[in-house]
Amino acid sequence: MASNVDETKLTDSEDSSVSVGRLYQEMVGGLGADGDAVEQRAEIVLETVLDALFDDEFEFNEATVKANLNEILLMLVALRDSQTHGKGLMEDLERVFGADLSPGTVYPRLHELEEEGVLEVQELVRTKEYRIDDPAQSREHVEAAMRQHLALGFFFKAALDEL
Repeated sequence: MASNVDETKLTDSEDSSVSVGRLYQEMVGGLGADGDAVEQRAEIVLETVLDALFDDEFEFNEATVKANLNEILLMLVALRDSQTHGKGLMEDLERVFGADLSPGTVYPRLHELEEEGVLEVQELVRTKEYRIDDPAQSREHVEAAMRQHLALGFFFKAALDEL
């Protein structure tokens, strides 16, 4: 998909500048993991983005994670080949995003995504594993949220520049 923001820089430093287009491609097209463990892919994607955007430590606000939980769960499931059960996904939310969410928050969202036909559930002996059932619908869902956040972020940046 062509974009008119491909050359917009995220940082002012020549040495560490990253284009929005490059970040977008890494997020939607993958990073080409080259032997990286599947379980680490979410951390690698997030670390790449945070390193490009921020010079200092960054922590997610738990309310932001909750507000975007459907999209985050879809990407966590997509980035893993196994261990996509609720408990494993909750551990990923804690490890990757620092969000300690209850089963009462996460499981209803997983069921919602299943009902929408985005996730497929495989019932195992003692647990359920989730897989992306409709990659196109999943991509559309996440891309729509991503566009909203990018537009809002650039609005905030422009407004801060005016202060």
